[in-house]
Amino acid sequence: NLDHLYQMTDSTGIFQHASFTAPNPSEGYCTDDNARALILAVFLGQLEEAPKRVPALATTYAAFLNDAFDPKTARFHNFLGIDRRWLDQQGSEDCHGRAIWALGTAVGRSPHGSSRMTAEQLFTQALPTVTDFTSPRAWAFSLIGIHEYLGRRKDDRLASDVREELTGRLMTIFDKVAGPGWTWFEEGLTYDNAKLAHALLVSGRATGQRRVYERGIQTLRWLVNVQTSQHGQLRPIGSNGFYKRNGARADFDQQPIEAQTTVSACLEAYRATADPWWYEQAQRAFDWFLGWNDLGLELYARQTGGCRDGLHADRSNENQGAESMLAFLLSLAEMRLVQNTVTGVQRHTLSATMAR
Repeated sequence: NLDHLYQMTDSTGIFQHASFTAPNPSEGYCTDDNARALILAVFLGQLEEAPKRVPALATTYAAFLNDAFDPKTARFHNFLGIDRRWLDQQGSEDCHGRAIWALGTAVGRSPHGSSRMTAEQLFTQALPTVTDFTSPRAWAFSLIGIHEYLGRRKDDRLASDVREELTGRLMTIFDKVAGPGWTWFEEGLTYDNAKLAHALLVSGRATGQRRVYERGIQTLRWLVNVQTSQHGQLRPIGSNGFYKRNGARADFDQQPIEAQTTVSACLEAYRATADPWWYEQAQRAFDWFLGWNDLGLELYARQTGGCRDGLHADRSNENQGAESMLAFLLSLAEMRLVQNTVTGVQRHTLSATMAR
């Protein structure tokens, strides 16, 4: 159900927030969400029965990213007001990384030549800046975008060099921080956690660096275990305090983006290993949206096509903003794409997994 996606999108891009189910134009737009929306549009375009409005949506979101990029600073703005004026001098490093991820995905997967050319031009302009960044998540988002981009532009030396640099940085911070009982890159678990493991998994597999690939699998397995409740449900790290090493973890507020990044990373691990356990973890994370969570509440709003903005200790957040809706739709699209590409033997295995 894409009704809410259509309702949240106008000729400029996707609105950032909603008041319950109604878009809240006064809060404007952001590059973070339009990057996610572009990735979704590309994924939807790969489905066997892609909705007819998908190419137009992709064009809108790509145009937003193009307008957000400032050639003078080689950085993206993030926040755009309803009056179409940028509200910041430049966006965060993570915002830039998400834009690289989206553009790389458009280059690597879009069937439309003109769209690919536009995305590629912007990608190559924006990529060199990421080597100045210090945010591990910006590195990870960029690495996933580079991976997608190199799927079509295999001989791009700059992209390969940046991938090598950023991969090395993630490996270095892991070696500095990880220890007994803490198989992670940082001294805490915060947001978009699974993307760090996901980035090493795809980079290590693509370059044949076994140590990098195995580190991605190792850290993702640890994160999955940390985020599993005693009842076997996904329990994402809560944003109300996160989880510092040797400290108390926050169980709430659980965010849809954490379920989505877990789905995506586990599906990547499944594609890499063909181990049904990884598909089962992706399915378990996806089921968080459908009510298999600590409160037994459905976050996906079937009637609107939106997704509630999070899970508090006693209730769900009834607003249905862009990030949450995109988290659900991206998860669903990736699940469908995997189901459409597996072999007959794998499909039998997946059917048995889902039946359990």
